[in-house]
Amino acid sequence: MAFNNITLGQYYPVDSEVHKMDPRVKIVLLIAAIVAVFLAQNLMALVPVMVFLALAARLSRVPVKLMIKGLKPLRFILILTFVMNLFFLPGETPLLDLGFAVIKRESVITAVRYSLRLVLLVLFSSLLTLTTAPIALTDGLERLLSPLKVIRFPAHEMAMMMTIALRFIPTLLEEADKIMKAQTARGADFESGNLFKRAKAMVPLLVPLFVSAFRRAGDLAMAMEARCYHGGEGRTRLRVLKCEERDYWACLWVAVLILGVALVNRLF
Repeated sequence: MAFNNITLGQYYPVDSEVHKMDPRVKIVLLIAAIVAVFLAQNLMALVPVMVFLALAARLSRVPVKLMIKGLKPLRFILILTFVMNLFFLPGETPLLDLGFAVIKRESVITAVRYSLRLVLLVLFSSLLTLTTAPIALTDGLERLLSPLKVIRFPAHEMAMMMTIALRFIPTLLEEADKIMKAQTARGADFESGNLFKRAKAMVPLLVPLFVSAFRRAGDLAMAMEARCYHGGEGRTRLRVLKCEERDYWACLWVAVLILGVALVNRLF
C-alpha cells in the first residue's frame, strides 16, 4: 500500500499562469468543469473535456506523472465501476458471449464513459489542489461563501475547516506510511491473506493513526488559541484577491467548453 500515490491535498509550487490565477476563479471553474463532465452524454462529448484538461495541465506545468499517480489508489474503484457497468447494464447489440454472461456493445460504451468520468473528476480536483496554495484556497472559499453571511452562515470557519482537512491529508498519509513501516518491522503483515485478514491487519495501523490525528488537532487548536485566533471578524489579508485578464480568459474558455459539450451531445 503506497500512501505517497495520493496527490489530493498536495501543492506543487511552480511559476505558471494557472498558479497565478485567482483561487475564487479556479474553484468556480472546477465546478464548471465537473458540470461539463456530467453533461457529456457520450464518449465524443468527453473529448473536449479531455482536451481542456490536457491544455490546463500543460499551462500549469505540473508533471503529468504526478497527476496520474493520484489515480493509483482509485484503481480498485475504477475497475469495479467498469466491471459493474459492463455486466449489469442493459443493451441490445451482443458483442461477446462468455457463457455465463453476454457483453453488450452499449454496456461497454457506458462502462468506459462512467469510468472516464471518474478519472476526469479526480484529475480536475487534483489540478486545483496542486496549483493552489492552502492559504489561497482558504481565502477563495471564504470569499465565495461570504454572501451566505446574511443568513449567519460561518463562511470563514467553514473555509478554514475545509482547508485544514485538505491540508492534513498528505500529513496523515505520511504518518500512516511511517506507522505501517514500523509495524511491518515488528512482524505485521498487511499484504497477504484474504480481504478480511487484511482488514483485521489494519487495526494496528488505524489505532495509532487516529491517536496521532487527534493529537495534531489538539496541538493546532492550542496554537491557534495562543495566537489569539477568534474567527474571521476584523481580519485583514496580506494579499487581496483580484481578478486579472488571465482569469477572464479562463472563464471564457470554460464557457466555450460547456457549449462544445452541449453541441457534441446534439450532434452524436
